[in-house]
Amino acid sequence: QVQLAESGGGSVQAGGSLRLSCVASGYIYDYRIFSMGWFRQAPGKEREGLAVIGGGDSTGYADSVEGRFTISRDNAKRTVYLQMNSLKPEDTAIYYCAATTSRTWFRRDAADFPSWGQGTQVTVSS
Repeated sequence: QVQLAESGGGSVQAGGSLRLSCVASGYIYDYRIFSMGWFRQAPGKEREGLAVIGGGDSTGYADSVEGRFTISRDNAKRTVYLQMNSLKPEDTAIYYCAATTSRTWFRRDAADFPSWGQGTQVTVSS
């Protein structure tokens, strides 16, 4: 089974940028069979699917982050990235990466993603 570990979170000022990374480990015959996603959860709010990327590099974004965030992957490194630009205080949350082999990964539904990282905190100050 795949294990995921996020890194790159931290505290930044509004308008700043962060790049999150998520490394997959464990037995993986072909990493490309996994679609990957980035989700976030702020206190008192539902977990939000931000960005997803399929094995063929197709991507999808939530309206709240499209144009500011970019998801990408490096299959040789078994790593998925989330480049976050123009950060806003409302982006403050715990950010999680997730993996799935579901055919419906593009819906960005957390229920479709059985494997999750531990999360990394992103704090954006005004």
